[in-house]
Amino acid sequence: MKRSLIAIQDFSVEELQELMDTANDIIANPAKYSELCRGKKIATLFFEPSTRTRLSFEAAMLELGGAVIGFSEAQSSSAAKGESVADTAKVISCYADIIAMRHPKEGAPLVAAMNASIPVINAGDGGHNHPTQTLADLLTIYREKGHLGNLTVGICGDLKFGRTVHSLIAALSRYEGVRFVLISPEELKLPSYVKKEILKAKGIPYVQTTDLEAVMPELDILYMTRVQRERFFNEEDYLRLKDSYILTPDRLYNAKTDLCIMHPLPRVNEISVAIDDDPRACYFKQVLYGKYMRMALILKLLKEAGTL
Repeated sequence: MKRSLIAIQDFSVEELQELMDTANDIIANPAKYSELCRGKKIATLFFEPSTRTRLSFEAAMLELGGAVIGFSEAQSSSAAKGESVADTAKVISCYADIIAMRHPKEGAPLVAAMNASIPVINAGDGGHNHPTQTLADLLTIYREKGHLGNLTVGICGDLKFGRTVHSLIAALSRYEGVRFVLISPEELKLPSYVKKEILKAKGIPYVQTTDLEAVMPELDILYMTRVQRERFFNEEDYLRLKDSYILTPDRLYNAKTDLCIMHPLPRVNEISVAIDDDPRACYFKQVLYGKYMRMALILKLLKEAGTL
């Protein structure tokens, strides 16, 4: 049966653990997986710019022995001629075994999944969801902390438009003892629907603040995000808010010694390069773990589709 990943909630906690276990096995035994997707193709349909996510999917499929087709911008696809997402999905289903799609419009990957005859993975849709980044985030936390529960998680920056933030909150809210500290300018606070549908509905404890340094001592995880220029309608608002939080070594003076500093990347200047050598910096590990989780995900969806 064809199955897709559109939102992180599509997978149970048990399935997330299964993916992490597979990813850890890939890390330990890469040769065991190097031919599993021989003869299979992934189509990377990126209607919006990407470096890490697109190349991570492509590297994942190549390291599984498969092949890659696709495009890296909408202008190089028939979308430029007015083709609908639904028709694109039907066409690509004739060429590939699985699709990874990024699109600037919320809900586009869901439309693709409803019309494709092969699995569709949401590689980011507007300011809505980014479930495979969340898979990378979960594996990072799991490998760094050894567990995903009983953590105080600080999320800092653009919480309004940050699709990685929305997906991460949805995922971590299913683990016992997780508490969120939401750090942002007033204009970029977490949307009320996320608070209502996830945090309040599940009774998850959270606080909202504009002061990063005041809450730093209590954090187990600090998830930094950039203020996203491409989500703003007003350039003046972007320029006013873009440097709201810049993490520098002096701001970590009262942080825990085992703090895990994360960022979905790309960074602009939210984290000083002086922190890159700090043992608590985990954002480049996230990139690597993302590849392994995408490998595990491709294997799971192809197996469930009966094509592997």
